Amino acid sequence: VHVRKTACQIDITCCSFEDYKLTTEWLLNQTRHRPKVAVICSSGLGLLADAASNKQTFRYQDIPNFPVSTAPGHEGCLVFGTVDGAACVFMQGHFHLYEGYSLCQVTLPVRIFKLMGVESIIVTNASGGICPDFKVGDIMIIKDHINLPGFAGQHPLCGPNDERFGTRFPSMSDAYSKDLRRLVSEVACELDYSSFLREGVYCMVSGPNFETIAEARMLLVLGCDSVGMSTVPEVTVAKHCGLRVLGLSLITNMVSLDYSREEKVNHDDVLHICKTRAKLLQKLVTELICRLQQQNINTN
Repeated sequence: VHVRKTACQIDITCCSFEDYKLTTEWLLNQTRHRPKVAVICSSGLGLLADAASNKQTFRYQDIPNFPVSTAPGHEGCLVFGTVDGAACVFMQGHFHLYEGYSLCQVTLPVRIFKLMGVESIIVTNASGGICPDFKVGDIMIIKDHINLPGFAGQHPLCGPNDERFGTRFPSMSDAYSKDLRRLVSEVACELDYSSFLREGVYCMVSGPNFETIAEARMLLVLGCDSVGMSTVPEVTVAKHCGLRVLGLSLITNMVSLDYSREEKVNHDDVLHICKTRAKLLQKLVTELICRLQQQNINTN
């Protein structure tokens, strides 16, 4: 179903179940992997997929119905492989509202993963720190989010609801799995990451501009600990589909709350911080997947 409205109205583009099914079947026919864990890699974090073995890589432009990443730092590849025997799929780059995509297109991969048999999804992003206690390079476990575009009607679940994916009115009070948050905290402690591990509330804005000082001050009052331009649509759809979700946010800059501050953030600096911290985040994600695999073996 494709619905186009006038420029003054919200533009909702809904992919049909047949579109999702076609893409899923194409991928399943192209790869021998049957992933149970999906990892969405944000700006500069595509090397999270480097830990996988037996890899098969597909460019987004070669996958039917798939959008193409245009943001710097997003490789634009879907990588299938195994980590400690666990079948995984890695998205090297994701999609944003500011690229001109509809939220249906932004979240299309999540529904594909659901149809492929994925059970858990790890979403990573680069974000600006709002909480005064945070430092550049911190890794924040997302415990909750604020969906500002959703308040304005830009929501990935707007439009016809397909009950084959989920209910019309899903609860989001537990969007981020407590079990996965607890597990990643344990893994981080064992890796001696505790000194730069945080937990907090992530806020999504549409971008592409970075926040004004007045906007940043408002977000602080609202209880936001970090802010970025992604993640929330994918998490919302994943929760709607019944997937377990873990969100990890790399603090790449501190958002300015002071008019006297001269320093200004830019995307090159964001990518630089991602590069310096990517190996640590890769180790954390890899060890987490290994632990999930062990749990599955013990359960079965």
